Amino acid sequence: MSENIPIQEIDPYVQRAQEAFLNFRQLTIKQRAVLMHAVADEIEALGAELISAAQSETNLPEARLTGEKARTVYQWRCYADALVHSNVLPVQIDTAIPDRTPPKPDIRKAYTGLGVVVVFGASNFPFAFSTAGGDTASAIAAGCAVIFKAHSGHPKTSAIMANAIEHAVEKTGMPSGLFAAIATHGATGGQYLVKHPLVKAVGFTGSLYGGRTLFDLASQRPEPIPVFAEMGSVNPVFLLPERLATRAEEVATQYAGSLTLGVGQFCTNPGIFVAPNNAELPRFLDTLKTQIEQVAPAAMLHPGIAASYHKNKTDLLAQAGIDILVAVDETTPQTHGNATVATVSAQEFLANPKLSEEVFGPFGLVVTYDTPTEALAVANQLEGQLTATVLAEPTELEHHRELIAALADKSGRLLFNGFPTGVEVCGSMQHGGPYPAATDSRFTSVGPDAIKRFARPISYQNWPDELLPDELKNTNPLGIWRTVNGKLTQTQID
Repeated sequence: MSENIPIQEIDPYVQRAQEAFLNFRQLTIKQRAVLMHAVADEIEALGAELISAAQSETNLPEARLTGEKARTVYQWRCYADALVHSNVLPVQIDTAIPDRTPPKPDIRKAYTGLGVVVVFGASNFPFAFSTAGGDTASAIAAGCAVIFKAHSGHPKTSAIMANAIEHAVEKTGMPSGLFAAIATHGATGGQYLVKHPLVKAVGFTGSLYGGRTLFDLASQRPEPIPVFAEMGSVNPVFLLPERLATRAEEVATQYAGSLTLGVGQFCTNPGIFVAPNNAELPRFLDTLKTQIEQVAPAAMLHPGIAASYHKNKTDLLAQAGIDILVAVDETTPQTHGNATVATVSAQEFLANPKLSEEVFGPFGLVVTYDTPTEALAVANQLEGQLTATVLAEPTELEHHRELIAALADKSGRLLFNGFPTGVEVCGSMQHGGPYPAATDSRFTSVGPDAIKRFARPISYQNWPDELLPDELKNTNPLGIWRTVNGKLTQTQID
């Protein structure tokens, strides 16, 4: 990985990436899959050095990092397999009917990579959303070249992962320059990359400010390009009365665990909990307070995140109507995150939009409502979210259809009787949502469908068979599933 290179030295990296892309896009999806499995092999083979570097740079525990490494390996394999099985980039063929009036042409549609993609590393997932994370894997799967902008919070970890990818590129004989990781001082290098005319897309996971800045830069280019940014989300949880009456202590315990997992540094951290203000509420709050008090402060990912956590938490607690339920060891070092939960009425919440803002870290705000109408008003006031959760007895759902519909409109993933911090890597996962959760709610950044972000469809009309991409040829030399004249089949076309 190239460290702290000046802006004037970025151009050669982009040029090499463009040349690599022009060669890479001529390869078949099966050849791309070979590279992806090779990357997975290289990462899997990394030993204690990787975990040790990540621990020292992020303060994350060994068990968490070991699991995240396994997830990262699985992402590369999962996306490669989905690519080969045509589950993500479907092939469609409609053969000619020359004797129809007017004659129907032969039209065949496949996908091609967008070009050079710039990926920005995330701070909170040094493996799965960073150098070899889902954005890099999905861009490579789509047939793109990648320039990775390393996060300043874990440079050693990024370098180790970058070397693994580069070794896989070399071992499989892929074009040199297909992947490059660079680090630059401050934000100027990243901005330069986004504005570079050879760059055709951006992947980003981070703050609303950072994602929106990149989105605006990309939109203002002479040739605007897409920015697929996953940004802020408070991931609201709505508790209904019957569930509170029957499982108050259980729900409180589960919420405390989800809220404080990883010192609250998950993008799916459930920062707002909306609960009915009735006779059962004290049982929930008492248990929640007890559970939070048992969570010791811990070092956050890096001092910048910790400083933002304490500032944003302090600002929110200073708002009118806020009562602190529990604040663990307020004398904790500024590098640590101390779990804190506050309460506010729905009326006060609705009157102050600032209370809807994300506090990234182990902070929860319990919003209490007196009527279903108030709960619905809270849901309608919220902005777009990665997730929204309903905790209820099944018999309650029929009476809260409006609330459920409102939450479905605001979120990318709607949960029932569970908590959102776990994000499964699978085909049906949607990790994205309406703005400001993401810049484009049609796409996900987790699961094989993430590949779609960096590919575009192209149709070939009346082309000679020998000049078509392999996935469109009559003989189907790749043996993939294709939709031919409306029917899914692996057979060749006569």
